Amino acid sequence: MRRTRVSRERILAHFAEQSAFCAEYGSPFTAQLIGRMGEDLSANGPVADLIGDWPSNPRADVVSLRLAGALHAVALTGRDRQLGALYPPANWRMDEVWPVARAFLARDADWVRAFIRSAPQTNETRRSIALLTGFLSFARQWSGPVDMLEIGASAGLNLYWDRFAYRTKTWSWGQASPVQIDTDWQGPAPPVDATLKVRNRAACDLNPLDIADVAQVLQLKSYIWPDQADRLARFDGAVALAVEQGVKVERADAAQWLARKLKARADDAATIVYHSVFLQYPPREAREAIVAAIREEGERATPQAPLVWVRLEPEAVTDGVANGLRFVIDITTWPGGERRILGYTDGHVRAVYAV
Repeated sequence: MRRTRVSRERILAHFAEQSAFCAEYGSPFTAQLIGRMGEDLSANGPVADLIGDWPSNPRADVVSLRLAGALHAVALTGRDRQLGALYPPANWRMDEVWPVARAFLARDADWVRAFIRSAPQTNETRRSIALLTGFLSFARQWSGPVDMLEIGASAGLNLYWDRFAYRTKTWSWGQASPVQIDTDWQGPAPPVDATLKVRNRAACDLNPLDIADVAQVLQLKSYIWPDQADRLARFDGAVALAVEQGVKVERADAAQWLARKLKARADDAATIVYHSVFLQYPPREAREAIVAAIREEGERATPQAPLVWVRLEPEAVTDGVANGLRFVIDITTWPGGERRILGYTDGHVRAVYAV
């Protein structure tokens, strides 16, 4: 059956929306860059040649961020030295950046097409401060060993979340670390005196990036907006830590991997399943299979081997809130299956509103 092409108007609407999101999230560079891309798409320029006939939902596929990531990769790797010299941290003017970027998109269209086939992976390390709330909440009632399972882990930069240093104006947790996590924390602090004794940790992703491969690290870095120096610094620190720890992420379907891991989980430890800004991406059937695997294992949990589910996901996914813009931090614990909402934030965890 032939796939129906998405209308040009729908793609343009995505570019306009994403440009506004980038401006709101503190990246004027990316906001303006995507704005120029939208204009070029309307004018049937190189952007139209690249994505004007995109075959599926441009918003779900974040097509604009795929293109923006391609150009950042060009700047980071020196593939186009002129473009790299115009990119942040240099003082930039979009009137200077865009003509060079546009020329590259036209000249190296085949390379760009290959790059944008992959969905962006951000591995936003700041999200770990939201997940930490759930981990410490559970640690307050559990003193035994813990085995951790992360799904949708990308390159695994958040796998060693307990080696990060968390610092807010009202509380802190963790020792000195190459990864400094901060945010505008509103509301009660998590139980920072609690300690989680991590015994084992494992992770999977459908398309994991190898943190030991310099080219793949640069690809991952390219999805961070180039004018956000704090995010880039956290990324560099997290990469150094992950390499030091020898992080490995298994290539696997999350539902199948999780079902296998949960079936074989230990009977003398707690198991924590966690993920962040992941559950919105799998198809509905895959998402339902993931949730079913967790809930089915939860029914078999015992006080000696509890199961814990910690999430940072859009409230549209967690609670079915239509057009919801908030992200929910929640924890569900078995035996019992009690769910507690611990707070709300946004996709970049710029502020946390704890409850």
